[in-house]
Amino acid sequence: MIVTHLSLADYRNYAAAEVPMAPGANLFIGRNGQGKTNLVESLGYLSTLGSHRVSTDQALIRAGQESAIIRARLHHAGRDLLAEVQINRHGPNRAQVNRGQIRPRELPRYFSSVLFAPEDLGIVRGDPSGRRRFIDELLVQRAPRLAGILGDYERTLRQRNSLLKSARASGLRDRSLPTLDIWDDKLVALGSEIIDERVRLIGALATPLQDAYASVVGDDHRPALTPVLSIDGSDAEGDTDQPGAPVAGGGPVASGSSDDAAGTAARFRAALDAVKRNELDRGLTLVGPHRDDVLFELNGLPVKGYASHGESWSFALALKLASAELLRRDSALGDPVLILDDVFAELDQHRRARLAAAVAGYEQVLVTAAVEADVPAELVAHTVRIDAGRVIDESSPVQDAPAWEQARG
Repeated sequence: MIVTHLSLADYRNYAAAEVPMAPGANLFIGRNGQGKTNLVESLGYLSTLGSHRVSTDQALIRAGQESAIIRARLHHAGRDLLAEVQINRHGPNRAQVNRGQIRPRELPRYFSSVLFAPEDLGIVRGDPSGRRRFIDELLVQRAPRLAGILGDYERTLRQRNSLLKSARASGLRDRSLPTLDIWDDKLVALGSEIIDERVRLIGALATPLQDAYASVVGDDHRPALTPVLSIDGSDAEGDTDQPGAPVAGGGPVASGSSDDAAGTAARFRAALDAVKRNELDRGLTLVGPHRDDVLFELNGLPVKGYASHGESWSFALALKLASAELLRRDSALGDPVLILDDVFAELDQHRRARLAAAVAGYEQVLVTAAVEADVPAELVAHTVRIDAGRVIDESSPVQDAPAWEQARG
């Protein structure tokens, strides 16, 4: 898949922008703070419905405006389509494909991208929530129907937590709560599917991760990843930085390798029963996929806490390259658009060359950089210069963006 044209309106620092793109390598050059990352961030949003820099959509809308629009012309397997999303400050977002209305969560069915940026170091060094988000975004890109399952689980979790808080406030901790059993059933049904899908995905990432890490680093540091599940006694959200802290009333920590949905559901229900009193005391659901983690290792040691900055950076980059490899292998959309945001400034000359070789086979690669000399020559085939929220053609002076092809709505 390739993006042939990107249009923005009131997105970040862009009042309007029209950006033609080419197959192969596309380089966006400009000083820091000019809007390079905003351009590629918008494409990342179109495929994941989220930003790699902020947790809410409000920051994506230009100051003083009520909405922002991202519109991309896409080409795949001889077919062209137009995908667009309107991000609203008030009210739900809206999405269209070829001018036909769709639900925003359906956009990953039509466009796939993998973005790597300096912020992704947080996946390996940060909180468990960042690792869960990384896994879930990749899950949805591979199987868009899971967006609905994840959304339903979050709603069920909120309802169950609300009931637990009410029971605690009402002093009902020692009494039977038939309503809680209903929410338990929903939580187990939805959560078990999420757990099994995550475990399968983590297993599928293992070999591509090893290959990607070796391709960038040129050495075998035995990168590995293992699911850490709260239903097996782990508490990733506890008071320790180390995964695998036991939950009160929980069993031994395990990797959760079972693909048996019935087995996962039974483990989940047993874990809920074991922590029920503690949940009523705290007014909080203590087991489920919302409290899981992924353990990343190099040479048998956790990346978090043991790996150097360079090793952590290489591991995070390898994770994204492994994700792209899975998508190109399994997705009906073919190659994802691979986005490297301000990556080469962090690498030495040797690793720059190795990374350029690793991404050379993708249909389209988008690269941002502040210094053109940082980028290997093979990735500067099509260069676009950015200045103060405006796109500058290399052979022309600064021009205002052309008018929209249709009125915003």
